[in-house]
Amino acid sequence: MADTLFPEQRSRLMAKVRGKDTVIEKKVRSHLHKSGYRFRKHVSRLPGSPDIVLPKHKAAIFIHGCFWHGHSGCRKSRLPTTRHDFWEEKRRANLERDKRKVTELLNDGWRVAIVWQCALEKLDYFRSAMNMLEDWINSDDKKCEIPKST
Repeated sequence: MADTLFPEQRSRLMAKVRGKDTVIEKKVRSHLHKSGYRFRKHVSRLPGSPDIVLPKHKAAIFIHGCFWHGHSGCRKSRLPTTRHDFWEEKRRANLERDKRKVTELLNDGWRVAIVWQCALEKLDYFRSAMNMLEDWINSDDKKCEIPKST
């Protein structure tokens, strides 16, 4: 399917995509705060500047957009047909960086969770994802990935 927007429109649209304090990040932070968890946002001294850091639990949480971080098998991660090579390379670099930063955090003794955008879209998904996230925070598991509930 061809892009339905003109290049200038696509550029403006993509420029609006935020890197920090996205709507889904705010939803997760709000839930965690209401549940009594205290955290720091975007801790730049840690590898990858995790979106949420719970120092008491030595836990770092990344909220990944399905498109930008290449969520395998997710309909939101489909690459555009225009400039496909550009987007493929951009995503490949993101995936490599993500993997490297998660490994650095784990090697430094941090626990890492990745919460995917699609897991937070619908209220039922969101509740399930937050239950999984809280269970992980209170566990000893080193790593957790929360995709959309099936």
